[in-house]
Amino acid sequence: MSENSNSKTENWFASWFDTPYYHILYKDRNYREAQLFMDNLTHYLNLPEDAKVLDLACGKGRHSIYLNQLGYTVLGVDLSENSIDIANKNANDTLHFKVHDMREPFEEKYDAIFNLFTSFGYFEDDADNLKTLKAIKNSISEYGFAVIDFMNVPFVLDNLVAEEVKTVENIDFHLKRYLKDGFILKEIDFDDQGQHYHFSEKVRALTLEDFTQMMDEAGIYLLDTFGDYKLKKYQKKTSERLILIFK
Repeated sequence: MSENSNSKTENWFASWFDTPYYHILYKDRNYREAQLFMDNLTHYLNLPEDAKVLDLACGKGRHSIYLNQLGYTVLGVDLSENSIDIANKNANDTLHFKVHDMREPFEEKYDAIFNLFTSFGYFEDDADNLKTLKAIKNSISEYGFAVIDFMNVPFVLDNLVAEEVKTVENIDFHLKRYLKDGFILKEIDFDDQGQHYHFSEKVRALTLEDFTQMMDEAGIYLLDTFGDYKLKKYQKKTSERLILIFK
């Protein structure tokens, strides 16, 4: 197979997240910053020591593992079977992982539900984003909170790098980024071992106004918004992140 491209009928994330190349491209993400974010977040939410936490779209489970180390009972879920297989190597009595579609609610209720690092807005149909929000709302315990950590779209568009080459493990990843039909797209092209690969990432360019509208429709109460992992206040033009706290 010389071309590894997702077909029109397949969700892009179903194929890309299951390849080893996804993990190679993003291997240098700042996990210390991510841990600091979770320290700040759990402190802000004042979670009880024995809180039950759901890590929604957990990937390989790195953040679930850290939350478990903080003392919480954690379930990490993801659509990628490959990622969950890897995550399950770290499972214990208070840390579990399973394959799950975020559009579907859980029977169990959670004290905190975290959807971290722009793991939202992947669906072609906006109705699926609303369905996801409703599923989150229906899975929060009476005194629980949910958090969505999303890119700050106005900031991202102002600072978009249209084209670059990123070399990781001797693979030259050719990246193109652009806005099209309300989505921010990233085209990823590279060659490895004589084969050419093409993948794309496609995330709905959701603004705070878009989230507010969807949350109103879902009967969700937005409690606070932050603009970075130190939980500084959200500023539309200068914040790198859009962090939403709701219930």
